[in-house]
Amino acid sequence: MALTNVQDNNKLVRYTQEINREFVRENLFSPYMSQDLNAIIRIRQELKAGGEQMNIPIVTKLRGKGKGSGTLVGNEEKIDNYGMRLWIDWARHAVATKKNDQQKDSADIFGEAKPLLSDWGKERQRDDLIAALMSLPSEAAPSGLGSDDGMTVNGLLYEAATAAQRNTWNADNSDRVLYGVAVANYNATHATALGNIDSTADKLSKSIVSLSKRIAMNASPAIRPYKTRDGYEYYVMFAGTNSFRDLKADLNIENRDARAREGNGMDKNPLFQDGDLLYDGVIIRQVPEISAFVTNVWTSLTTAGNGSSRVEPAFLCGQQAAVLGWGQMAKPTFRKEDDYGFITGTGTEMAYGTAKMFKKHPMDGTALKQWGLVTTFVSAPLDA
Repeated sequence: MALTNVQDNNKLVRYTQEINREFVRENLFSPYMSQDLNAIIRIRQELKAGGEQMNIPIVTKLRGKGKGSGTLVGNEEKIDNYGMRLWIDWARHAVATKKNDQQKDSADIFGEAKPLLSDWGKERQRDDLIAALMSLPSEAAPSGLGSDDGMTVNGLLYEAATAAQRNTWNADNSDRVLYGVAVANYNATHATALGNIDSTADKLSKSIVSLSKRIAMNASPAIRPYKTRDGYEYYVMFAGTNSFRDLKADLNIENRDARAREGNGMDKNPLFQDGDLLYDGVIIRQVPEISAFVTNVWTSLTTAGNGSSRVEPAFLCGQQAAVLGWGQMAKPTFRKEDDYGFITGTGTEMAYGTAKMFKKHPMDGTALKQWGLVTTFVSAPLDA
């Protein structure tokens, strides 16, 4: 008996028109970004009216004793002030296709251009904010400003800084950096301080969170806590996946014993529901891309700890830790050179700059202090 087989070209092929896009995480900094003075990441829009740079005035509190019945004339206190400069640059991207490819397309792939470009913009700003938080303050315009690739991150990028430049930053900010679980791990040489971080004892823990908070509270100039609308004050720590994992494990006992499990207790207990952690007046938020930056950008940190162990930064932030300045909000663009309508191109463009807030302190000195931020370095091994 002869059986008939279906020739390959006659086999049924069904094409779905539903397109699956790669996951793009929302900007996890967004809840802490606003134009308010108490925002952790301040949004400034003055440059929408034109200009390449803006000046951000910063003043510190009065520290003088003052006078009683004594003569006040000639004993006035000067206001310690500084003008921080923020530069903006352009960020653009686009996709294009020919009409003959659109004719062959079974799923309208080019129709995904706008959401893909929107996702690209979100990722770009998120990554720029991470780079800015890790950057070294600089009064100079960022390297690459106005170049073909553009530069929307102000300051000296950590991976581009020399050992001497990192040491200067380390010394200028000795009252607002922490290496592991002990203040004694600090060393004026940044690489030596990183080498003091133990691969076991110096993982992110509740003790390190509390110590980072105390450093912020005792810093001079002061690091103001973030204040919620209902009047509560918190610091917010942004941590990568590996350090967040270690802290979550360290806090399991508190969450197990101090939080209800009955009723709807499971809905709010971090043992069962993932999300931000809260400990000792500090909100700890996981930003996975911080770990990715260590792996792909700040690669010297992958072997910087004791015994060549991996180190990751965590950023404990108060008010005005960073700034995002807009010259032009993101808007769609379209290709004009279309070869008589045969090529379709769509894009996006925006002009902005990100920066870690900093101040020369004192104003007649040379030290550039990060304004609202404690940088904490911890051991953060990869999952085995």
